[in-house]
Amino acid sequence: MSNEQCKLLVVHYSLFITFPVISDSTTLVIPELIVGLGNPEPKYDKTRHNIGFDAVDELAKIWQMSLKANNRFQGLFAEGVAPGGKKIRLLKPLTYMNRSGQSVRAVTDWYKIDPKSVLVIYDDMDLPTGRLRIRLSGSAGGHNGMKSIISHLGNQDFPRLRIGIGKSDGKKETISHVLGKFAPQETKIIEEILYASVKAIELSLKEGIEQSMNRYNSFSVSN
Repeated sequence: MSNEQCKLLVVHYSLFITFPVISDSTTLVIPELIVGLGNPEPKYDKTRHNIGFDAVDELAKIWQMSLKANNRFQGLFAEGVAPGGKKIRLLKPLTYMNRSGQSVRAVTDWYKIDPKSVLVIYDDMDLPTGRLRIRLSGSAGGHNGMKSIISHLGNQDFPRLRIGIGKSDGKKETISHVLGKFAPQETKIIEEILYASVKAIELSLKEGIEQSMNRYNSFSVSN
């Protein structure tokens, strides 16, 4: 067999060799901006509807970051390094709940942050007190703060952490329940679920949102 025939045989054989394709589907979703939703007046402090604010306050305290008023972002804002060495930004919009998206969009535009890297923390009546739920995307589910953020970001493909506040016991109107404070017997549960939220977020910074979902979506605090 000539050298030329040998070369043709090698080329012909190589056409049937396949190589593994490396998939890009394992890209981790890591938060760069963490937003807690709430209303700014003192009368709303520690109400059920403001638990997103409380969660960001807890993050700032544990991570030793100082939230300061930022007129450009229309909110309280902090920038620093989270556990694991990740650069992170915290935001509490001061626009009132229904206009939260204005504040979030101001930050994402300024820092060129992809919506997929924005983690929003807010209250959810459909979850019992002591539960949390993390999702990669989804609708507003009737939450006005989320409606505003989805509208301003132009899509709903961003992660969120919902903290359960439970439904009204029937003795209160829904608005009174949402804007009311937690009962004394719920105080310990709220402290524990806020701490669990911090741990869930820290895990998401190290291993991605999906790992946090797997570990914390079944987590529960009870009396």
